[in-house]
Amino acid sequence: MKLWKILTKDLKSSHGNIKWKIGQWQKHEGELEMCQSGFHASRRIIDAMRYTPTKVIARVEVKGENIKEATKQCWSEMRIIEIYEWTKEDSVSLAIFVAELVLCNFEKQYPNDKRPQQAIEAAKNWLKEKNKTAAKAARSTAKAAYAAAYAAWNAWNAWNAWNAKSAESAAYAAWSASHAASSAAYAAWNAKSAGSATCAIRSASHATKEKILDQCEEFILKRLARKDIESAAWRAARAESVDRAARAAITEKILDQYRRGK
Repeated sequence: MKLWKILTKDLKSSHGNIKWKIGQWQKHEGELEMCQSGFHASRRIIDAMRYTPTKVIARVEVKGENIKEATKQCWSEMRIIEIYEWTKEDSVSLAIFVAELVLCNFEKQYPNDKRPQQAIEAAKNWLKEKNKTAAKAARSTAKAAYAAAYAAWNAWNAWNAWNAKSAESAAYAAWSASHAASSAAYAAWNAKSAGSATCAIRSASHATKEKILDQCEEFILKRLARKDIESAAWRAARAESVDRAARAAITEKILDQYRRGK
């Protein structure tokens, strides 16, 4: 069986001292206990991201004894099959994607409040510029969007006082959307952007349930596929001993063919 696992930059688990090597099986001796002992992984990447900041995404193979829960599994034997670096740009892009999915929930309730939209635009601008000015602007708009989320939260609390189904309320959905937008901008400003991206997903999924998680999973898988293609293109270009500009052109050509194929 193949699952997904999040690792640190030096290919270690968030908890434990094992230094993982691609293709090398590791075996846990002793009883398995969820979150305590054994090797942990998830069926979906988006579920694995819930438990630890994402620096490296690993595809793993598992076997042996196991414990399974809804979003996490614990196995006695595991090996890493392949790894993907997950960058700040990846996290910011994911946070923007999820915020835009639910932004309409906020705009339906507060059509004249542009703070969440401005936070998303600031995060997008950071992806283009990647400088201190863009990061500072992202931080400012993130604070504003958070204030908007707080106002929506207060509205939800008022609704909650007499409505038993408040989790389905428009006010609750508005809060989750604005908070997701705030997280997107914070991801652009904050060095620990992986956590902000996860926060955006959690906020948005409060109101939209499993659907948004599936959409996020598809978004992540597409980014990993692009990384595979870029890596293959650069290897092919290096084999041809061409210069950096030519390598970039070859990469873009292959990516364009991939996009057309999709």
